Amino acid sequence: MSRSRIAHAVVPAGKGRKPAKVSARKPALLAGGNPQVEKADGDAPVQAYIAAMPGWKGHIGRRLDALIARTVPDVRKAVKWNSPFYGVEGQGWFLSFHCFAKYVKVAFFRGISLRPAPPGESKHKEVRYLDIHEDDSLDEKRLATWIKQAASIPGWDGGSAR
Repeated sequence: MSRSRIAHAVVPAGKGRKPAKVSARKPALLAGGNPQVEKADGDAPVQAYIAAMPGWKGHIGRRLDALIARTVPDVRKAVKWNSPFYGVEGQGWFLSFHCFAKYVKVAFFRGISLRPAPPGESKHKEVRYLDIHEDDSLDEKRLATWIKQAASIPGWDGGSAR
């Protein structure tokens, strides 16, 4: 499809960042039903990702996004590697989530520091996961505790040197 046939909305970016362009078309779904959303900073690309999450996963995405925004009012948002990322300006990214065929995986980048630590282990020593399946009850109180803790410590910086 030609670029001229795709409508784009310009999204305000943070200080020093290029404005994000979000396609008006519904994103394609990758393996496991993960939406393919262009890498961009801001709330609009995150909302496009969440809107494209299939079935029950979209409900989980909306709940997670709302809980994160309530818990960390000045949260920084972006889409990277086809996943929404949440961070604190100057501290890095503390959380992301990703759709898989049978669950939504929430990644806490410094999760080993959280008390209690989220249950899922990772090959990366500091990362911990929470897998949310369709019939799981979401303990928002526990999640809010983890989110608040995660946002209060230095997060993942995207691989740049500290």
